[in-house]
Amino acid sequence: MLSRIDLRGSSATELTREKLSTVLPRAELDVEAAIEQIRPICDDVRQRGAAAVREYTARFDGVDLATSRVPASALAAALGSLDPRLRAALEETIRRLRLVCRAQMPADVVTAVADGATVTERYVAVGRAGVYVPGGLVTYPSSVLMNVVPAQVAGVGQIAVASPPQPDGRPSPAVLAACALLGIEEVHAAGGAQAIAMFAYGTADCAAADTVTGPGNVYVAAAKRLLLGRIGTDAEAGPTEIAIIADDTADPECVAADLVAQAEHDPLAACLLISTDPGLADRVDKALAPQVAAARHRERVQAALAGQSACVLVDGTEAALAVSDAWAPEHLEIQAEHAPSLARRVRNAGAVFVGRYAPVSLGDYLAGSNHVLPTGGTARHTAGLSVLSFLRGIHVVEYDRDALAQVAPHIDALGGAEDLAAHVAAVRVRVPREAGPA
Repeated sequence: MLSRIDLRGSSATELTREKLSTVLPRAELDVEAAIEQIRPICDDVRQRGAAAVREYTARFDGVDLATSRVPASALAAALGSLDPRLRAALEETIRRLRLVCRAQMPADVVTAVADGATVTERYVAVGRAGVYVPGGLVTYPSSVLMNVVPAQVAGVGQIAVASPPQPDGRPSPAVLAACALLGIEEVHAAGGAQAIAMFAYGTADCAAADTVTGPGNVYVAAAKRLLLGRIGTDAEAGPTEIAIIADDTADPECVAADLVAQAEHDPLAACLLISTDPGLADRVDKALAPQVAAARHRERVQAALAGQSACVLVDGTEAALAVSDAWAPEHLEIQAEHAPSLARRVRNAGAVFVGRYAPVSLGDYLAGSNHVLPTGGTARHTAGLSVLSFLRGIHVVEYDRDALAQVAPHIDALGGAEDLAAHVAAVRVRVPREAGPA
């Protein structure tokens, strides 16, 4: 059922990103083209603010709103009508995620570089964060938690959530309930590029934010790229993806189930099975057939598995790791012998799921890890969302007179080499050349 890519005979050192870039499948998003489409929208929001956001909401979502701001009564009503089982699941997700986020919080670090000279690294939260929660094929209350909890733990003072409106003019009730559960009082019915521009420029309905986080479609990614600098961003999330490293010990039913689970997100989802055993590939294909046929979102699953998905055959685990690192997946499962030790050797992945009992679905909801992860190979240089996404390191420099005098000759030399005499003078006005350490 999955197309086969046979890389047997290639050593791990031969399986480089450059060699595999045209071999391994992945949905490609033309963000640059999307930028030209959304640039007028962002410019319009900058110039006309809330009126522009409302007009684009009416055009793209078919809902004419007097304001993007969702009333407090709607948040309370959504929480009040929330299924108790879903509420319990959300509360447990929040509890586990907060534990991990609190452990991520860095302490201020004071470094004594010399007598009387210290540099302190202080970590300070942004003042206001905008959180984007997509609402296309599926609504994601879990994405509310994954973005808001780390922002809260980081100490962000103001958090606003934006999510596309449903036909009733408000975001999904589950999204609203998740916001209410976390104490978020500011929610906006706005989606797409106009929502990102709203956070970047501010409107009469929504004050400008310092950073915006959260996944979205190509137009959201394009708006993030276009407005970066005006506003901080986390990453440009594209279609979801999974790689599974599996050997002959893997359960084909589990492997097939995990491929289908990822494929049901999006017809553009990419699923890569990397196996050292051709027999497992055959068994997974056999297991896929009934699972795909029974899938609720069968058309999506079929499109994803037939499109940018494949089974890659390799000679051993060294080659499997090399292929995975070259692809740099958003999610990586390892269902193979010695999975924990293999996981410690992974260099490029948004998150790694180890062994039979750690499927990606666990990470999407209740693992305690974050499911907002880098896609499209950006795991080579970008991490998943965490408290660090909402923090800035600030250096605080403290020197006494003797410590400054000690380094003044070096500043003479460096300032002279760069022809910046005023830099030298700013030091020498404090510690003249004839003066030395006291």
